[in-house]
Amino acid sequence: MKVKRIVANTDTPALDQAAAFYQDILGLDLLMDHGWFRTYGSDEQMMVQVNFGSQGGSGTPVPALSIEVDDLDAALARFEKADIPVEYGPVSEEWGVRRFYVRDPFGKLINILQHE
Repeated sequence: MKVKRIVANTDTPALDQAAAFYQDILGLDLLMDHGWFRTYGSDEQMMVQVNFGSQGGSGTPVPALSIEVDDLDAALARFEKADIPVEYGPVSEEWGVRRFYVRDPFGKLINILQHE
């Protein structure tokens, strides 16, 4: 048996807020829309990873999701333009990533990062 895909699901009646955050700001594509359930994604090849931690590093809380981007400054500018407050960073961490934390519309802590 081989794991082929891991999907994060969030329970919410506010599907339009998900679109504003994950599609409009982060640029994910709408892959599936049943009206009551929407899937956002990318055609990028990605590794399957599941993280477990007692903290998020540098004494921060463990984020619900970590999203790696190719241009952290551009991502930061999009969140600032959308008036979404940055809760941590941007900061270059000693383990080789530059990152910042924001909350999605559902209160989930999101780690936006770029490997340096």
